[in-house]
Amino acid sequence: MYRLLFTQVLRRFDAEAVHHATVRALALLSTLPLLKRLLHRFLAPSDPALRVTAFGVHFPGPLGLAAGFDKDAACAEALSAFGFGHVEVGTITAHAQPGNPRPRLFRDLRQHAVVNRMGFNNAGAHAAARRLRRTRGVPVVVGVNIGKTKVVPESEAVADYVTSAKELAPLADYLVVNVSSPNTPGLRNLQAVELLRPLLAAVKEVADSTPRRTPLLVKIAPDLADADVDAVADLALELGLDGIIATNTTIRHAGESGGLSGRPLKERSIEVLRRLRARVGDRLTLVSVGGVEDVDDVWERLLAGATLVQGYTGMIYGGPLWASRIHRQLSRRLRRHATTVPAMIGRTAR
Repeated sequence: MYRLLFTQVLRRFDAEAVHHATVRALALLSTLPLLKRLLHRFLAPSDPALRVTAFGVHFPGPLGLAAGFDKDAACAEALSAFGFGHVEVGTITAHAQPGNPRPRLFRDLRQHAVVNRMGFNNAGAHAAARRLRRTRGVPVVVGVNIGKTKVVPESEAVADYVTSAKELAPLADYLVVNVSSPNTPGLRNLQAVELLRPLLAAVKEVADSTPRRTPLLVKIAPDLADADVDAVADLALELGLDGIIATNTTIRHAGESGGLSGRPLKERSIEVLRRLRARVGDRLTLVSVGGVEDVDDVWERLLAGATLVQGYTGMIYGGPLWASRIHRQLSRRLRRHATTVPAMIGRTAR
């Protein structure tokens, strides 16, 4: 039914307009407690075999929504009610900013992909913090993804990230430092270890000082050379980070400028995951994102060493029940194999 709606109606409208309409609808749903709880009861993962614990946080299922959809922490509860095991909001910057000029979001129907050059459009850390303080009507694990404000020079990036961390870390179940979006000029330069070390150390100091010690992860690009992937992994271990999210969008593609997500990213995303697992073993939590479309993709990422898996483009092409459907299918597969998600993690990793 959704596929018909998408091919006959939704794809004819501007991608960003559809996105904003969807977020507004979900934000409205988040204010309707009875409907929200009803959806959560029927669609959220409930099988104990799906449960997984990462960096001290309990997740009802391994599949979550990647950052980029709920940029302002407006609808995390509704997304949880539709079956996501966690929701990563953002990317949020210290100061509000409009992002890049439109058009800036494009579908590639042939490849089941999306290209975006949004540029961290969001209302800023203070506005997001206000939303995150609201009482939650349904259970939801919320990660907060923070990035650099565009107008802030590279020399002041550490202070900019620290400002966001101070606002948001106390309200997050986990915090993510995003240095891998291709749509903020100079941002990916911060993945260089000599620049990344002081940045992560400063944000970690803030995260460690929250009442519950907020877990800290870093999100990296698929376009890093293998040696740089290893260097970031070593740095994460050195600093005592809790995990790495791999990977963000890629700029290695033809067509519209911006970051490509979806099916074409699958192969490189898995390569980076396997490389990270070989480098760090189970000492860090690995979150795999990029080209996740179905239960087979989730299964493969778990076997390769991911504790958690994320998707976004898969939901665009799969519809609002995408996460719930994958969790149900994963539950049946686990039952057939008489196993659980934690027992599957890293089973085929070298």
